[in-house]
Amino acid sequence: MPRTGKVETRNIMGDPIYNNINVAKLINKIMLSGKKSIAQKIVYGTLDNIKAKGQDPVQTLESALENISPKMEVRPRRVGGASYMVPMEVRGPRRQSLAISWLVMAARDRTAKEFTDKPKNKPLMIEKLTIEIIEAASGAGKAVAKREEMNRAAEANKAFAHFRW
Repeated sequence: MPRTGKVETRNIMGDPIYNNINVAKLINKIMLSGKKSIAQKIVYGTLDNIKAKGQDPVQTLESALENISPKMEVRPRRVGGASYMVPMEVRGPRRQSLAISWLVMAARDRTAKEFTDKPKNKPLMIEKLTIEIIEAASGAGKAVAKREEMNRAAEANKAFAHFRW
């Protein structure tokens, strides 16, 4: 049964410290099992680490998200019994959501072996997220590689672009 009516987009408030919507979305994406205070400690610890390295934390996060966000994606479309991967442009909210998801996923996928000089009282995720954000802001890292992979897939399937709906 098809949906009736439009789904209303929710207006999300900025986070308490930086009053930034992207920081609030990052906190919500890091959160596991409803433990928002732990997610806030991780994100604010990460932003403090970035500030300690002499960079503006919010500006670095913004540029990292801009470098990660994909322009094109491929979506499956069934035509006459065959399934084609059709390249499509990614809309604004989905683009931002994918960028934040890939950033968090790339940070979680980092191994503990990379961090030998981790302070004892800070969670390892703070260090992982700090490195991933700084690398993404400079155009490197696993999250940027994910974007490149998606753009390559869209480029490879450009022949099926006429199947758009």
